[in-house]
Parts: sequence; structure tokens; C-alpha cells
Amino acid sequence: MYLKINNKKIKILEYTKFKDRFKSFKFYLKNIDFGIKLPNKKVANTYLFCQRIDICFTDKDDNILYLYENVKSEKYIIKLKAKNVYFLPKETTKYLKVGDKIKLAKK
Repeated sequence: MYLKINNKKIKILEYTKFKDRFKSFKFYLKNIDFGIKLPNKKVANTYLFCQRIDICFTDKDDNILYLYENVKSEKYIIKLKAKNVYFLPKETTKYLKVGDKIKLAKK
């Protein structure tokens, strides 16, 4: 899947297994150039992340409910109304706003 923002395509990986969700960006030292979608999740946990990221919470229809820019490590954010959590590369959400719909494409 790809997320198109401001004429830029960002690859989105969907993690559904516990091992993948737990690992996500923990101890990831390379520059982050892709995003992660965690379906059916209401919590964003950035403990042991080595880089800053942007976090996007959406509802079941992928309408953006909350945006967090430039989140540093060791943050724990809970949003009970959310259905999906997106971890995106830093400075990606500056082109998004609350109420927009995230459109994922196959290519």
C-alpha cells in the first residue's frame, strides 16, 4: 500500500501480528522512509524508538481524528475514539489536517 501526500508516495506496511506490532520502529537506526499502519489499535507507544516520528490516529473509515508531529521517544498516547494508528516519517503530517481522509492506493 502507498500513501500519496503532496506528490510524494510513502510505502505503508500493515502490521497485524503481535511480533511485528511490538517491534515496529523500535531500535530502527536507518532513516525512516516508510510508514506503519496498526489496525484495531487505540494506543501509540514510542518507547525505544531511536528517531522522531509523526503519529496519526484515524477512525474505521480512515478519517483523521488526531495528529501528532515530531513525537520523540518514550511517549505513550491513548485515544479511545481511534480505530487505526499510523506511524509516519517525520514532517509528513504537516500536509495533513484533522478531518481529512487518508487515501491508500495499491501503487
